[in-house]
Amino acid sequence: MANLTQPPTPRGEEAETVLRTGPPSRLARNLVIGTLIAFVIASNLGNAFLSVLVDERPLLFIALNAQNRNLALASGLLDPWSFYVVGFLRLLAPDPLFFLLGRWYGDSAISWMERKAPAYGQLLRQLERWFDKARIPIVAFAPNNPICLFAGASGMSWSSFLAANVVGTVGRLFLIRTFSNWFEGPLGSLREFIADYRWPLLAVSIALVVLSSVADRRGGRDGITDLATMDEDIAAHTASPETD
Repeated sequence: MANLTQPPTPRGEEAETVLRTGPPSRLARNLVIGTLIAFVIASNLGNAFLSVLVDERPLLFIALNAQNRNLALASGLLDPWSFYVVGFLRLLAPDPLFFLLGRWYGDSAISWMERKAPAYGQLLRQLERWFDKARIPIVAFAPNNPICLFAGASGMSWSSFLAANVVGTVGRLFLIRTFSNWFEGPLGSLREFIADYRWPLLAVSIALVVLSSVADRRGGRDGITDLATMDEDIAAHTASPETD
């Protein structure tokens, strides 16, 4: 069975030896978790109010939720500086926090991800086989929350992580901006449709966000609760590990 507190340190010059002792203080833990919960709430608000924000407040729209879809929709309404600066900050902001959780909890963080998001957890376990040799390309190609968590747990250095993440995020924004420029005609028509039916679409989007949240809770998956109880969940499974 894998050690739940100290994963194997990856080989290579980029790896750092990190002692997994958990957060340095309750305050540090609460600041990181609280900030991540705020990002989850912001993303839900962006999804719920898409129809009234994308046309009238596109900058606020991508600041709340910078999914690829939202960035593509809003790109045609924003100048390059606004698009790249706000998009970059919103995409990058949660990543160092998940990386930090990985460094604090080590393999326990990966086990937690497996329990809360089995599909992502299985993907991360598969990445263990070759992450040591390709950690920088992997983070650059997919700097999402689970990958950032895994990068921290693997012992990847801060400098390598940030460099790969920045390059990957800028590249992602460039590709989305290019895509939006190429398909501005259809995207503009879609924005017009959303503007024409914003109030019915608002009701639908709010209902979808609520239903999705209820379904997640019933399925034992809730982003806010999962983050808020991460310490307790890890402690419970570490104290009572499963036996092979």
